[in-house]
Amino acid sequence: MGLRVVVLGAAGVFGSRIAARLAHDERFELLLAGRRASPLEDLRTSIGDARLCTCTLDTAAADFPAALAALRPQLVIHAAGPFQGQDYGVAEACIDAGSDYIDLADGRDFASGFSRLDERARGAGRLLVSGASSVPALSSAVVDALLAGFGAIESIEHAINPGNRTPRGDATVASILGYCGRPIRLWRNGRWESAHGWMDSRRQWFRCGRRRVGVCDIPDLELFPARYPQARTVVFRAGLELPLLQWATWGMGMLVRLGIIHDLARHAPRLRRMSEWFVRFGSDAGGMAVELRGTDRQGRPLHLRWWLDADAGDGPQVPVTPAIVLTRRWADGLVEARGAMPCMGLLTLDQIVEGFDGFALRAGVEAMPVSR
Repeated sequence: MGLRVVVLGAAGVFGSRIAARLAHDERFELLLAGRRASPLEDLRTSIGDARLCTCTLDTAAADFPAALAALRPQLVIHAAGPFQGQDYGVAEACIDAGSDYIDLADGRDFASGFSRLDERARGAGRLLVSGASSVPALSSAVVDALLAGFGAIESIEHAINPGNRTPRGDATVASILGYCGRPIRLWRNGRWESAHGWMDSRRQWFRCGRRRVGVCDIPDLELFPARYPQARTVVFRAGLELPLLQWATWGMGMLVRLGIIHDLARHAPRLRRMSEWFVRFGSDAGGMAVELRGTDRQGRPLHLRWWLDADAGDGPQVPVTPAIVLTRRWADGLVEARGAMPCMGLLTLDQIVEGFDGFALRAGVEAMPVSR
């Protein structure tokens, strides 16, 4: 029997991709879990792996810990976002069930505070990992890889912009709307400053073209200043391919900032459906960029940019790849860490990029011109 893995939120945009990529692999005994049986059965049929099992499981239910323990999981992959506002009940239930745990959290407070479970996880001999996704797993792996060329770093600025035809779920939309227009703490010029979600926008270069991006609240903004103390500035931005949707989101953020709208996230399902009116416009190409500025080991100015190009609608494969790579390494006995931690330092950039094989995902590094 393989590693018994329960995927929570398996029918979602990200959970379904995790399930499809771990299926047909003898290393895993896969259980697809979610709140409704019908989408899970549809997913199982579409994947075509007769060994797959499905089960209805609601992480918000009072009996969730007992229901999870009854499944006897060895590893739980938590893809049932949004993680903003969630507590650590799922992770704690995993400890009680004797299971390890991975999530795809992009919630700043959730991932940056995850280490509070460390002592309990170590005592149980378990490994609990938060943020095995584009951030902070991939973003920190990029910074770690680029650091070798620097004597000192001054700033880390990274951005993501998906293609307009890229599938998006209610949880992803809710996570964005949750901080849209709200104050965000930024480490800039060596001190904490305040910005507002989706504001402070600029045009960012991606391989697929220049697109506008605005400030977003993610775990990196809290975790990177501690992990890379030389950096005087850490900023993350994200955006939408279509200017109409980008500026509409900015406008809603302004209404939040002015106090006219108080809870934008609760409108996520409706706004997601409205955004799909425009799905035939734009493209299925998106990108990610991580830029480091500082000096090389000879004290000369240095600016490196790592880029990721996603085409053919494969953008959603990027956020799930760190969790998949980590799970495969887990099954192969290559993960020895114990405790509870954000997903930084557990995977190298090469390991994650190797996980892109088979998809229309390309990555590279380039040195940018610098002014002396």
